[in-house]
Amino acid sequence: MARIGLRLSAREPADAERTTASLSSVLRSPARDRVSFNGHEVPKYVREFWTSKQRQASSINEISYRACFKPQLPRFFIQWLTQANDIVYDPFSGRGTTVIEAGLLARRIVSNDANPLSALLARPRFSPPNPDKLEERLSQLPFNNDLRPGIELSMFFHPKTLEEIVGIRNYLAERRYAGQEDHIDQWIRMVASNRLTGHSAGFFSVYTLPPNQAVSPESQIKINDRLHQQPEYRDTSKIILKKTRSLLRNLTASQSRNLRRAGNTGIFLTKDASHTDEIASEIVQLTVTSPPFLDIVQYSKDNWLRCWFNGLDVDKISKQITMSKTLEDWRMKMRDVFQELFRVTRSGGWVAFEVGEVRNGTINLDEHVVPLGLEAGFECAGILINQQTFTKTANIWGIKNNSSGTNTNRIALFYKA
Repeated sequence: MARIGLRLSAREPADAERTTASLSSVLRSPARDRVSFNGHEVPKYVREFWTSKQRQASSINEISYRACFKPQLPRFFIQWLTQANDIVYDPFSGRGTTVIEAGLLARRIVSNDANPLSALLARPRFSPPNPDKLEERLSQLPFNNDLRPGIELSMFFHPKTLEEIVGIRNYLAERRYAGQEDHIDQWIRMVASNRLTGHSAGFFSVYTLPPNQAVSPESQIKINDRLHQQPEYRDTSKIILKKTRSLLRNLTASQSRNLRRAGNTGIFLTKDASHTDEIASEIVQLTVTSPPFLDIVQYSKDNWLRCWFNGLDVDKISKQITMSKTLEDWRMKMRDVFQELFRVTRSGGWVAFEVGEVRNGTINLDEHVVPLGLEAGFECAGILINQQTFTKTANIWGIKNNSSGTNTNRIALFYKA
């Protein structure tokens, strides 16, 4: 298969010694200590690299997806280690946080994820629609009383709401099959997928878990019984339009232009991250990514309803996603990923590989990632441990403080000489 390459702007590769030597000054703190990996001394930096106020990122990022990092993480590295028109890559793209931030900052992008939901959630945000044209399109959607979902969903949705959801689903499927799906259709698909279920009136469903986790029908029946609730009618078109205005509320005209340019030249893949032959060798300046952490997140259970809405086989997808039960299996898969990252990274390029503490803090994955990067041929500039204050996201994961879990980002930073 022919590889897709992007034309690189003229740029001298960074000097390795000068760049790594300035690491401490850029991070505004000395290394806390050094860790030895097979004779390689790697510095470790610990502090909060982005503050609470900086968490108020662009509204275009506000799409829910399980186990996603905050936009400030990729932005930190994109601003530091790249220039305009450089290529930024994420092999485990998820909701698209890295590539969206890169697009906002006028970088070019390559996005990959084994889960096809990733591209459905990321790509439309590179072509934000005019809200008036979106409203006109929504007013033309075909709804009728004869539409049926094919599965039992009455525990989530009012009958009239369900008719509208099925109408949108069928309309989008027909448009795609006929080759007529445009950027407005893709936007509707993305927002509707995000609004299917949640815990407020801003979603199509009755009260349930947050939108990045779809409970089973059996569990939702128990929730309804416990809360003495029944699904109420929700106007799907109004909800889609309201969410759209929210996503676009602080997007500037220049940011919108940057996104469109990045989307027009971008590469969106649905592949195993260790086999991305479509990407030409040595074109990526920076990779910022976070792989699945062992078997903590059950993507098939979380995404079954989104998959139904988009006509995707959830069982097939769950087999494609890197979900490892053992550390050794995870290491073997990440070894192949690092070999591929080394191939696509240009001389002077970087990889920021975010992992976390798993198994109740007994496993620090960064300590296992560093040897893999070194084995692939990278140099390790350091381990960055970003500590943040408590958030409700950590509580969802069952974390009660900052001693372990999702509130501690651990980033292994690699450099290709």
